[in-house]
Amino acid sequence: MAVDNHPRSLTFSTSYNFRDVGGYAGLDGRTVSWRRLFRADSLHRLKGADLESFEALGVRTVIDLRRPFEVEEHGRVPESAGLDYRNLVVEHVDWESVEHSADIPHERWLADRYLNFAEDGQAGLAAALSVIADPAAAPAVVHCMAGKDRTGVVCALTLSLLGVSDADIAQDYALTEVAMASLTAYLLQTKPEMVHDKYHMFDCPQDAMLLFLADLRERHGSVEAYVREIGIGAEQLAALREHLLTSG
Repeated sequence: MAVDNHPRSLTFSTSYNFRDVGGYAGLDGRTVSWRRLFRADSLHRLKGADLESFEALGVRTVIDLRRPFEVEEHGRVPESAGLDYRNLVVEHVDWESVEHSADIPHERWLADRYLNFAEDGQAGLAAALSVIADPAAAPAVVHCMAGKDRTGVVCALTLSLLGVSDADIAQDYALTEVAMASLTAYLLQTKPEMVHDKYHMFDCPQDAMLLFLADLRERHGSVEAYVREIGIGAEQLAALREHLLTSG
């Protein structure tokens, strides 16, 4: 369940999937704080009025999960005074190299890709969670290319650590579905090769996220146990919950 004190989705003409992850019910009757953590698609297109609106949010830190060749090809968020840019790469197998058999439900195929992030991308995930846990880094934005998969996993882990239910996490993940129509329309005009024959990669079925979270717990015991294994300490977890949850 979410408390709607602020607009969740923020409208930009050149960023299609920018939204706040605040407002969800969390631990001990507390609520995830608004305007502390945002998720987005790539921010390299921000300019003019969009850039002014972005700067008005007071963002201190941008966490870019893309691989170096993606940043080199497309660019990064524009530099501005006081903005800390972190390229914290989530390593993973190239999705185009993984068979997408008709015998495997799409939700299962996506969940397996997210499990791959959790295994091959541990260093990047730990680095991203460490930044998100630091109150001095907030407000922060975490993004990848579409703001769906790598960003979805980072936000799912964060929200789970804050006590948000799997159902709410999956619903938040699925909100990207609406944004994908605008993003794919833009890509078809500018970089059609990123979309043609890849439409399945832009789907956001809630069951994919639910399967991922269930599988992660089966492998590691709990989401908290997993993040402790990859290097997130008790003090960081306490800091995360202190600054990203309301006081009650």
